[in-house]
Amino acid sequence: MIGTLAIVGVGLLGGSVAKAARAGKLAREIVGIGRDRARLEAALRDRAVDRVTTDLEAGVRGADFALLAVPVLAIEDLLARVWRAAPDGATLTDVGSTKASIVRAAERLAAERPLAFVGSHPMAGSEQSGYGVARADLFQGATVILTPTDRSEPRTVKAVAGFWEAMGARVSTLDPEGHDRVVAAISHLPHLVAYALTDGVARFQPEALEFAARGFKDTTRIAASDPSVWAEIFLANREAVRANLEAFRLALTDLERAIAMGSGDALRAMLERIKAAREGLR
Repeated sequence: MIGTLAIVGVGLLGGSVAKAARAGKLAREIVGIGRDRARLEAALRDRAVDRVTTDLEAGVRGADFALLAVPVLAIEDLLARVWRAAPDGATLTDVGSTKASIVRAAERLAAERPLAFVGSHPMAGSEQSGYGVARADLFQGATVILTPTDRSEPRTVKAVAGFWEAMGARVSTLDPEGHDRVVAAISHLPHLVAYALTDGVARFQPEALEFAARGFKDTTRIAASDPSVWAEIFLANREAVRANLEAFRLALTDLERAIAMGSGDALRAMLERIKAAREGLR
């Protein structure tokens, strides 16, 4: 059991970690840390956390395990402060959906002061945001990707993996750069495409939105995600996103060409191939 778990950012992910940790009795004390005390009070009223503070250093000081659950660029900004405030022997992780720059920052800090850090990315969430939609079961059956490097201590990887597994997650590992390429393809690009699809209809056929049914709504659900969060993610992982966007353009061009040719056989063969790939998803 963790003695004191400090969660920096008690929104959807941080709040869900707090609720899951409380439900699973994973920590004796849970501390919620944020900029706005009024927003933290909801987690305190729910007893998802034992105490809250807007003082980052005070909240992390004394923590055995600290989780940064804020937007990607904020993780990079706050990591140094958390690193310096955390006690010797503390384990640190995060929930950022890009990893290479965060892990590089952690390794620079480790050169100054050794601490146990492994990056995490829970592949769980919602187009909604904030503590109000946090759930204790958010990580049940979800994949969490850890991004250790050759400098990571095996016991730290084991501790962080065990933390997520205790909340019901399945843990996989990738190197930080490989992680960023993978999530650009399966998470970041789909969000970008959902935004573009919604914008395309809104700009060129806005009256059609009045008739949008389940198919369009399901396809574009993630376009309702927090723009501030996703702007940061797209910029933080811009090279991998651009590479995958080029691949998507080529796929779209091939489909457009098949339609223009008017060949039912060619188009059907393409759709069958794509359908088989989709059905192969776990």
